[in-house]
Amino acid sequence: MSEVSRRALIRTIALSVTCGGFPPADAQHVHQAAAAARPYRPKALNTHEFATLQELCELVIPGASKGGAAEFIDLLSSQNPELAYIYTGGLAWLDQAMVDTVNLTFRKASPEQKAAMLERIAYRRNETPETAAGIRFFRWVRRMTADAYYTSAEGLKELGFQGNGALKEFEVPQTAIEYALKRFESA
Repeated sequence: MSEVSRRALIRTIALSVTCGGFPPADAQHVHQAAAAARPYRPKALNTHEFATLQELCELVIPGASKGGAAEFIDLLSSQNPELAYIYTGGLAWLDQAMVDTVNLTFRKASPEQKAAMLERIAYRRNETPETAAGIRFFRWVRRMTADAYYTSAEGLKELGFQGNGALKEFEVPQTAIEYALKRFESA
């Protein structure tokens, strides 16, 4: 794949992520582009932000680093200024909130301090004017980490996905037919 077409593809995917999701097949291209640049150098985030994002992704889904979740997010962010703003701003918010709380950045905080901060921003029920931005940011981190990991080779393997295959014949299970008929009759 040429650099121009790869860039166009990543830009399209980044735009669709901002608009609410993307097809898993397109995600594979992002993973391939990130893997092709080994060792990976952050494109949208600085070194500190990227290391923080890696740690966050790993806290959201243990093993996410094996699936290149942070690389996936950074690569998409490098092609979409709005997404880059969400991540640079969110990571800055997280570090400042940690400094305000424990006088340490997120990466330097203890596991217990990190867990306490994530507990504050993981749930909308905790929303206050002080936590609202962090809660919105963490929602992005959770969703994109899951998208990144579960579209990676490692995540698909964990899910037991064996790939698409051709079927000679498809039989609808009798229980599905009975359920559909029952729903149709009651409608």
